[in-house]
Amino acid sequence: MTDTVLESKELCKTYIVNGYSNNVLQNVDFKLHEGEFTAIMGPSGSGKSTLLYTLSGMDKMTSGSVIFDGEDMAGMNTKQLTDLRLHKMGFVFQQMYMLKKLCIMDNIILPGYQANPRSKDEVNDRARKLMHNLGIDDIATNEICEVSGGQLQRACLCRALINSPKILFADEPTGALNSKASTEVMRELRKANAEGTTILMVTHSEKVAASSDRVICLVDGNIQGELNLGKQRDENETSARERKLKNWLDEMGW
Repeated sequence: MTDTVLESKELCKTYIVNGYSNNVLQNVDFKLHEGEFTAIMGPSGSGKSTLLYTLSGMDKMTSGSVIFDGEDMAGMNTKQLTDLRLHKMGFVFQQMYMLKKLCIMDNIILPGYQANPRSKDEVNDRARKLMHNLGIDDIATNEICEVSGGQLQRACLCRALINSPKILFADEPTGALNSKASTEVMRELRKANAEGTTILMVTHSEKVAASSDRVICLVDGNIQGELNLGKQRDENETSARERKLKNWLDEMGW
């Protein structure tokens, strides 16, 4: 059986707002296997992004446990979590957070320099290879305001992959993109997954989710069900996968 790379047990996340408790995640049991591409869907306010951030250690869990690569994140301090994210995790967000004073190349290589112990030459070579593979090597010296949204999101993907992470977390990675750019980014995410990167992605788009191997439906902080789609072999399958997903979501009442 495929190894489990990420697992949560009775995971809860509660926010206290003006003295009132908001139980965003409620006893979530979840497993992600190595090499999987899993999408999380659900209505607005269902806890999708909170689940992603809590599973990655960016947000502190209220109770329960998250086991990543054999380590329990519940007992880790801030430095341990930061080191774990830097060396073993990659992140792509809807808002393309990049440093405005750095060019595209420098934004990509920065986490590679921070991680160590690779030399700067090794990091630079990997960045150039990633940018070439994603078709953006011609914008290496551009400022972030000088490129399109699709190019910038592909640069964010390069940055997320620079340290060869075990898992890549993506929160609405196509949410701010047009249809063409969205298709390009999803194609690159599938390539990264085919090369061995495990991916956990939040999305509201049925078209985007149809590219994943498995879809989790989250409602009111609980996993309501899941649909296994299997690996997408080529883009000709897209329409059939979208129909299957849509029918399933209709059955789920969403």
